[in-house]
Amino acid sequence: MPVGRPFGIPVYISPSWFLVAVAITVMFEGQARRVADVPFSYAVAFAYAVLLYGSVFVHELSHAVTARLFGMPVRSVTLHLLGGETAIERDSPTPGREFVIAFAGPVVNLVLAGLGAAVQLLVPLPPVGALLVAALTVTNLLVGLFNLLPGLPLDGGRLVRAVVWKITGRSGHGTVAAAWVGRGVAVLTLGAGAVLAAGSLGGLSWLSLLWSALVAAFIWMGAGHALRAERMRARIPALQARRLARRAALVTADLPVAEAVRRAREQAAGALVVVDHRQRPIALVSEHAVRAVPERRRPWLGVGEVSRTLSPELTLPADLSGQALIDALRRVPASEYLVVEPDGRVYGVLTAADIDRAFAGA
Repeated sequence: MPVGRPFGIPVYISPSWFLVAVAITVMFEGQARRVADVPFSYAVAFAYAVLLYGSVFVHELSHAVTARLFGMPVRSVTLHLLGGETAIERDSPTPGREFVIAFAGPVVNLVLAGLGAAVQLLVPLPPVGALLVAALTVTNLLVGLFNLLPGLPLDGGRLVRAVVWKITGRSGHGTVAAAWVGRGVAVLTLGAGAVLAAGSLGGLSWLSLLWSALVAAFIWMGAGHALRAERMRARIPALQARRLARRAALVTADLPVAEAVRRAREQAAGALVVVDHRQRPIALVSEHAVRAVPERRRPWLGVGEVSRTLSPELTLPADLSGQALIDALRRVPASEYLVVEPDGRVYGVLTAADIDRAFAGA
C-alpha cells in the first residue's frame, strides 16, 4: 500500500504490518494501563506501535537517502512484518560506499536512542509521554544494536561484506563470508529465544520463542538468498548471447505454422524469425504461441498470427556478453530477442527461458 514519496522515494506498507501493529498494541497495552485507563490504554499502545515503525521507517529512509547521495537509484522503501526493506537498484560500486550506506541505518536508531535518553533526563513529561519516550529509547537502542549483528541480511552483515571486500578486493568473497556469519547469527537468535522461553532469564513466555523463531528464519532465509544470488552473479561473466541463442529458421508471415515448424526441424533450428521479401527480420515467432496452436489448425494458420512485431530494442548483438547482456535484457523485458551478427545478418533468437536455464542450479 503506497503511503508517500519522501525525497522522491516511493514508500509502501505491507498488509503484514497491520498484523504486527495489532500484536504490538496487545502486548504493550499492559504497560500502557499503568498510565491510562481502558480504553485509552489501547490508544497509547497503538501509538507506540506506530512510533516504533516510525523509527523503522527513518532507519530505512536513511539507507535510501545515503544511497541516493552516492548516485544510486532507489526503487522503494517497504515496511513489513519484521521491519523494513530498502530496494536499491544496483550494488554499491565500492566497499567504502557499501559500508557507509549500511551503517546509516543503525546509526540513526542509536542517535534516536540517545535523544530519547536526553529527553528523559532534561524534559519534564506527563506519564503517557514518559512511557512512550522510555519505550522508544530502549527499542531504538535494541534495533540499532540488533542490526549491527555481523551477518547478512542485517546491516552488520553488509559491514562485514564491505570489510572483507576491501581486504580481498572481491565483493563475492565478502558476500559469502557475511552470509555464513548470518546463518550463525540465525542459530544464536533461535537459541536465545529458547533460553528465554525456558525461563532461565526471567520467566518470559513462549512468545519469545515464537518471535525469535520468526527472526531467525528471516535471517537464515536472507543469508541463503545472498548465497544463491552470489552464485548466480558469479555466472554472469560467462553469459554470451552467441552461445545461448538458438539458431533460427527464416520464414515469411504467410507460411503455415506446420510448414514453418517442419523447416525449423529440417534445419536443426530452435526458433523462427519472420522476414520480409528482402529477407529483413520483421517479427519473432512466439514459441508458446506455436505450442498453443492445435495440430489440426497448424496447416491453415500463418506464422504471422503467432509472431510478435520486432522492435529495435529487441535486437541484440551476437557478441554481447556478461553484465552488458543482463543490462540489455533488463531494459526491455521480453520472452524472445533477435540476435544478429555485426554485419546485420540474423544469428538466432535468445529467449528468457535460455537465460533461466543458464542460471539453473546456481
